[in-house]
Amino acid sequence: MKTVKVKDIIFNEGAPKICVPLVGKTEQSILDEVAFLSSVDFDLAEFRVDFYEFADDLQKVIDLLEKIRQNYNKPLLFTFRTKKEGGEYEMSEDKYFELNHVAIESGYIDLIDIELFSSADKIKELITVAKEKNVKVVMSNHDFFKTPVKEEIVKRLVQMQEYDADITKIAVMPKSEEDVLTLLSATLEMKKEKGDRPCITMSMSSLGVISRLSGELFGSCMTFAAAKKVSAPGQVNVKEVRNILNLLHN
Repeated sequence: MKTVKVKDIIFNEGAPKICVPLVGKTEQSILDEVAFLSSVDFDLAEFRVDFYEFADDLQKVIDLLEKIRQNYNKPLLFTFRTKKEGGEYEMSEDKYFELNHVAIESGYIDLIDIELFSSADKIKELITVAKEKNVKVVMSNHDFFKTPVKEEIVKRLVQMQEYDADITKIAVMPKSEEDVLTLLSATLEMKKEKGDRPCITMSMSSLGVISRLSGELFGSCMTFAAAKKVSAPGQVNVKEVRNILNLLHN
């Protein structure tokens, strides 16, 4: 099982890493969030660009990335979550890939989120550019309506590996306790049988909170936690998450 190193963070080694989302709507609110992180114990931040009011203005996005970098030195994950996968902003696929391409070329990001269910040719092209720029690819899929069967979850994660994403990720919505077990079982199968690189999985909402905390046991290398505002249902406060992850690790 490979590890992935980004700056001084090593995914698939030790306790799951904690990622805090930046979900402000305005430039100032996002920069305020960045400033607040100086008092928070976390490993990396995710810039959720789809929350930003000027997400479709490429120059404003790059200018904001530059400002973020003036006060932030940890790994930065760049994510535009599309509307169909639970995002805040509607954007054409062409513009989505253009935005991600520009972000990679900017030199301001360390990781980029690319959604699995997009144009295969454009995904491959973007991954090639990312690898040239030493930007790690987190390939993702989100189902806000249900939990697919275990075999389908595993199939999607394996498909992400076949694209040669550096880290694979899936988030699903549980309707029952059994759905949470399905997600955890699929994660464990990736860890023990099908996976060859870091994997991130989560069962959303309050039902699935255990999946955000038990990654070291089942095989999820990262969890998302809220510093101020959540970016998805079921996120827990970052301080509480760190305490629990340390407890389980030790």
